[in-house]
Amino acid sequence: MTFSELTEYLQTRFGADAFGVETANYQPYLTVSADKLVELCQFLRDDEPLFFDLLACITAIDNGVGVDSPEKDTMDVIYNLTSIPHEHNLMLRVTVPRHTGTTTLPTLPSLTHLWRTADWHEREAYDLLGIYFDKHPDLRRILLPTDWIGHPLRTDYEEPEQYHGIKTK
Repeated sequence: MTFSELTEYLQTRFGADAFGVETANYQPYLTVSADKLVELCQFLRDDEPLFFDLLACITAIDNGVGVDSPEKDTMDVIYNLTSIPHEHNLMLRVTVPRHTGTTTLPTLPSLTHLWRTADWHEREAYDLLGIYFDKHPDLRRILLPTDWIGHPLRTDYEEPEQYHGIKTK
């Protein structure tokens, strides 16, 4: 199924304005709101003509701090889905506010109940960028020590001078 066919199929199910369609990039993608993510992903997995049985990757991007452009103060989470038997792929993009309060991390619903591979991918995005995945069964650091402070892939991250007496810079 091509991206155009896939988009048309999903628009008949969810409506033409349920998600944005981006085709200008090398790899086209759908933009989805956080509140529709689980419903859309459940459909993508369970619908027989689509059957996206693999969540191949989750990538998170910090768009920066500031108010000089609409993209600033947001984070993007990119989901790469594959249907192994049907041999088609789909990329979803969800944009969330960088801060949902003074100390609250950006939040998305977890997809671990749909794809087990979401477990480690979501933990990595949490660890490195501080994106919280609601209802994740074990959301804890996966790459950094448990007592590490901050999220090193954030654009405003300041590396500590030392960690347990070891120079980091």
